[in-house]
Amino acid sequence: MGDFMDEITKDLEKKLKSNDKVVVATSGGPDSMALLSLVCDIKDKINITIICAHVNHKMRIESEDEKIMVEEYCKKRNIIFEYMEILEYSEDNFHNDARKKRYQFFETLIHKYKANYLFTAHHADDLAETILMRMMRGSTLKGYAGFPKVQDRNGYKIVRPFIIKSKEEIDAYCDNKNIPYAIDGSNQKDTYTRNRFRKYIIPALKEETNNFYSQMYKFSKTLLEYDSFLEELTEDKIKEVYKNKEIFIDKIRREKKLIQKRLIQKILEDIYKEDLLKIDNSHVDSILGMIYNLKPNMEIDLPNEITIQKHYDKIIFEEKKQTQEYKIEIKEKTILPDESIIQMISSVEENSNFICRLNKSDVSLPLYVRNKKDGDKMNVKNMKGNKKIKKIFIENKIDSNKRKLYPVVVDSEDKIVWIPGLKKSQFDKPKEEKCDIILKYTLKGEKNE
Repeated sequence: MGDFMDEITKDLEKKLKSNDKVVVATSGGPDSMALLSLVCDIKDKINITIICAHVNHKMRIESEDEKIMVEEYCKKRNIIFEYMEILEYSEDNFHNDARKKRYQFFETLIHKYKANYLFTAHHADDLAETILMRMMRGSTLKGYAGFPKVQDRNGYKIVRPFIIKSKEEIDAYCDNKNIPYAIDGSNQKDTYTRNRFRKYIIPALKEETNNFYSQMYKFSKTLLEYDSFLEELTEDKIKEVYKNKEIFIDKIRREKKLIQKRLIQKILEDIYKEDLLKIDNSHVDSILGMIYNLKPNMEIDLPNEITIQKHYDKIIFEEKKQTQEYKIEIKEKTILPDESIIQMISSVEENSNFICRLNKSDVSLPLYVRNKKDGDKMNVKNMKGNKKIKKIFIENKIDSNKRKLYPVVVDSEDKIVWIPGLKKSQFDKPKEEKCDIILKYTLKGEKNE
């Protein structure tokens, strides 16, 4: 047990210096209590400040006793105890939501105490489980690597001192040192994927080799080294292919496929940040497929109510919005949901598609403006037969997201009489002929004279 302590302690004593402040994530289990004990021992040698961060997930009756146990240990070792309860969860995925809330709490403490480090008790079994689970699920290169021993994060470092030590070693260390800890019974339930890997997959792999943990750690380090190399290669290119949540298709297609994948991964990291675990390589492949698909307009749903929309030469990331259906009676001045305007005027010399001239005798009043409906068709002026409104939008390169609100003018019998700014119907009259209704369409931001 001495070797276990000595190796970790020497490593941390090189890293830490006097007056450093360290937040230690402490659940109360054997792993985190062993880490807290170890850091407290270092505090007796080096003048550092320790903040113990304990989160009560309010999911088990025992959690109240665990809070008391951790708090009493902190009083005994003369260290700061910080506590948070999670009263509700906003996501279906309990583990993901709990993790997000924990790390938000840890970051709050980092800023409160101006701490240099966040220590977590992730160990070799955690690393192996994470790598294997992501292999099965699919992930990015960085995701397949699991997690690093030291990670830079918003002005501080996350340190995982136990990353090369097994769960078995840590438990034995706690027992040998009489360190108090609690056991979470939910860690034995087969309903959780991680628990099944922990109970059945990892033990079987350990039987195949004596150096299972070191091999997994080397695998992780190797992937992280390749990831770092790709990061350098794509650092400047990202600015060329992506801006304001838009991918420029022609520019990203100039790159080699491997670089394209890496760029998409970086873009997803920018979009998802702390929720990156919700993204896997299937999402990267979907975006790549969209880039090379010949269709000018496409849409794909991503996690967190985000959509990717392809509009000719761009791919745009947007928060998913409910389509706003509307139908408004046209009066003297009608302001539409996209802030464009349809106005009744007395006369105009202009004869573009932004002007529509009608006779009351040809249409059923009142007139309305609404969204496009599936199957909408219009008898276009100077054309035989009907034409689908969808085709008119495509021919005029109207982005698919703009089509949802684009105005369609109809009479009271729902006959389409005008697509403002794009096409006139058979009901439109030439300016030299008599008409008693003149409509003018003005886009948002343009002067309406």
